[in-house]
Amino acid sequence: MSLHNLSYVCSHLKNCSMARVPITSIQYTKLHLALVLGLYRHGAISHVQLGSRAGPDTKPVQVTRENISSRRLWVTLKYYNAEPVIKNALLESKPSKKKTMKIPALKRLVEGYWAENTKPLDPGDLLFLRTDKGILEAREAVELQRGGQLLCRFTSLR
Repeated sequence: MSLHNLSYVCSHLKNCSMARVPITSIQYTKLHLALVLGLYRHGAISHVQLGSRAGPDTKPVQVTRENISSRRLWVTLKYYNAEPVIKNALLESKPSKKKTMKIPALKRLVEGYWAENTKPLDPGDLLFLRTDKGILEAREAVELQRGGQLLCRFTSLR
């Protein structure tokens, strides 16, 4: 996993959202796919599609070793009353300092309290973690009793 690439994805989604870009592409990796599917599941984006550098695929294309470097995830951003749903995107773990959180601290964070020098979650926020069950949003992780590495936080429209 590269947190450098994840920081690029966070800033790219934030910048495209603020510039009112309807569709954008990011590099295809398992981590990025899990992250954008989490954003889709929680209503922060409206569509995710696999494609190439030229645009989204019109018919399914098998991902192989030969074409993996040219594959992109095409993300359709969501807007509500002409305002972007994604207001901010921040990397919680830095490449030089990875933050992990156990279940009690994560539960405090979800309940709205500071935990281990991490700002609490506001009602519209999404905090994604890497756990042994994959990439989960903080509330899902608490529900499943899983701690893990904090990845990124998305502040959405309230």
